[in-house]
Amino acid sequence: MRLTHFIAGALVALMALPAQAQTPSEGTRTFVRGTVDKLDGQALTVKSRDGSEIIVLLAPNFTVSAVAKRSLGDIKEGDYVASTSVKGTDGKLHAIEVHIFPEAARGTGEGQFPWDLVPDGIMTNATVAGISTAPQGQVIKVTYKGNESEIIVPGDIPIVTYVPGDASLLKPGAAIFAVALKKPDGTLTAARVTAEKDGVKPPM
Repeated sequence: MRLTHFIAGALVALMALPAQAQTPSEGTRTFVRGTVDKLDGQALTVKSRDGSEIIVLLAPNFTVSAVAKRSLGDIKEGDYVASTSVKGTDGKLHAIEVHIFPEAARGTGEGQFPWDLVPDGIMTNATVAGISTAPQGQVIKVTYKGNESEIIVPGDIPIVTYVPGDASLLKPGAAIFAVALKKPDGTLTAARVTAEKDGVKPPM
């Protein structure tokens, strides 16, 4: 039970809402993606995707989660999932990654909203209501807040679930993802980090 609660708590800040302005005292929500340069006490230095260096000040009690590889066959009707997708030339949503949430995190960030992983990316956090086969892989029908959507999930994209981790994962070269708050003075702070483990990188 404690393990389940840990994972659920670590996910709330990761996938809860699209980026938006917070009150001035809190800052602006900012997604941090890149690889670890070093961890010096509470200061995590990250080399971002554009090559710039970012320093994130971690909370004294910060937590680390990781992701574990799953397959297309692991997605089942009734699962609560999060998927980044893009609209194809056929007008349909095509997934580029899928996260399968643990049961304790069901409902986290439910909805469909823009996501900045790729240009014109869309994040959908929803319950799988049906699965059918398609030439490209599978089509999952998902429901969220009274709405429904269909997402084509190819068999060759990253599909992961969440597992607990610790600060030892924050080693040089490890891929990470974090939701940070950018203060008015430019300082970035975060309470949780999702890190690469056993070669499986956070695909979000």
